Amino acid sequence: MAEGEEKLTGLAKHFNSQTMYGRKNVTIATYVGIGLIALYFYARSSKKT
Repeated sequence: MAEGEEKLTGLAKHFNSQTMYGRKNVTIATYVGIGLIALYFYARSSKKT
């Protein structure tokens, strides 16, 4: 572990802004969330026709 790095636990271990691993996970989660919202609205509009 790098000097001065705190021990992260729980969700903070996977979603943090201090490591490249954490930043990557936040980015992926954001894109997945946006994709799911877009898919929801696409599916919702397809049902009406």
